[in-house]
Amino acid sequence: MYLEHFGLTEPPFRITPVTVFFFSGANRGEILDALIYSISEVEGIIKVSGEVGSGKTMLCRMLLEKLPGHIETIYLANPSLSREEMLYAIADGLGLNINGERVGIIMQNIQNKLEEKAREGKRIVVLVDEAHAMPLNTLEELRLLYNLQVGNAKLLQIVLFGQPELNAKLDQPNMRQLKDRIAHHFHMQPLSRSILENYLMFRMRAAGYHGPNIFSPNAIKLIAHASNGLMRRVNILADKSLLAAFVEDTHNIEARHVEAAMRDSELGFARKLPDKKLLWGSAIAAALLIGLTAWWTLDKSRTTLATTPAATVPAAAPIAALPDTAPAPVSAMAAIQTAAPPAVIPKPPAKPVLSPAPNQNAKAVKAASTIPPVPPAHSSSTAKNTILFEQRLEAGKHLLDQIASASPGQEKPVASIQLYYNETVDPERIEGFLRRADKLGVLPEIYLLPAKFGGKNGMRVLYGAYPSVEAAHNAIKDLPARYQKAFGSSTYIF
Repeated sequence: MYLEHFGLTEPPFRITPVTVFFFSGANRGEILDALIYSISEVEGIIKVSGEVGSGKTMLCRMLLEKLPGHIETIYLANPSLSREEMLYAIADGLGLNINGERVGIIMQNIQNKLEEKAREGKRIVVLVDEAHAMPLNTLEELRLLYNLQVGNAKLLQIVLFGQPELNAKLDQPNMRQLKDRIAHHFHMQPLSRSILENYLMFRMRAAGYHGPNIFSPNAIKLIAHASNGLMRRVNILADKSLLAAFVEDTHNIEARHVEAAMRDSELGFARKLPDKKLLWGSAIAAALLIGLTAWWTLDKSRTTLATTPAATVPAAAPIAALPDTAPAPVSAMAAIQTAAPPAVIPKPPAKPVLSPAPNQNAKAVKAASTIPPVPPAHSSSTAKNTILFEQRLEAGKHLLDQIASASPGQEKPVASIQLYYNETVDPERIEGFLRRADKLGVLPEIYLLPAKFGGKNGMRVLYGAYPSVEAAHNAIKDLPARYQKAFGSSTYIF
């Protein structure tokens, strides 16, 4: 109805998953890359969780399109299958005709077919959508199928897409064997307010729109609050807001259009905003607490310096202990709404193979590391006269060069921890973050990589370099505490 009015070729906010509208922001692109890598290179059941309407089915559709040719997929869209129905569905996906056969015969035929595919160099992956609705007996049958192997190689890979209820189901005592086999867990983060504007205009552009941004800041704020960052709700509200603007014969989406969409959709605010007095009281209390903490830390450090011989005082220890109160280069709303549980791979923790962590024994680091560290772009004697932004940008370039120049079979960095990314390049703001990282003692761990986001030049801020995706995932829990609180960290694969 409103397509011609806004110069669109198709509806931009349809809720049916269409891969041309796949948005790679808010960790979607990173999860897609990590899924492709995990399915192609490593073993273990994979779990992807997210709230209702967070984009899990769209991600699953993208995975079906992006997997390499030697990987064949079996997509189970209906999770409410009995044990026998699920086996029939997988057998049908493998091209087997087993009508009326007993379960034991079906399992044997499936194993024979999987072995045949393995000899052909094929890898089979079962994608289970809405896995939280799958009966326990059916989930247990999936575990038994995953156990099938030839030699040391598993014959079947499994990816479970589900709502957070899936986690509760797997926590049941009778599901512990299946849970122990989940080696990779990815969580779909909601859209933060800072990313929401990019998402709305990305969908508009994908639908053929060529004009300026039509969503006002107040309209975006309302959509963010009412949707709680869930894509399906965002799409419903944006679609009805466009319709309201069309009826009013205007091309700008204002707060009143979103309010009309909220009334029509029976969607209110996702969460009640705190009382203003409470907000002011909390802010004042937080400021007092931060000031007292800083005063106490500085006073303690002066006492320590006065009573400790200079040769034994650790460099910058008092500064590293200070709370990082300066604003990070992401908005407060982004920090709150993107701080979802990071993807976790339950394997033994590994230390970075580059840039040893502060306060770590140098000999132990040298023994554990097999990849030579990246030399800093500038020596310590000239660091004070060097712009940190340029220094860490050069370090990121050197890291990529090291990866590209590694000879076949030589161990090299595979992944890093992405603290955050900016869809624009603001050296001054990143410089402030780097200064705080320097005071914290982790500046050598920070790498800056230029990136493209929707055709725009942006910047990724990474922490450390690791020899495997698992090592990077496990190292997230070892990040400085303030980074764990401020950033929704995720694994970045080079």
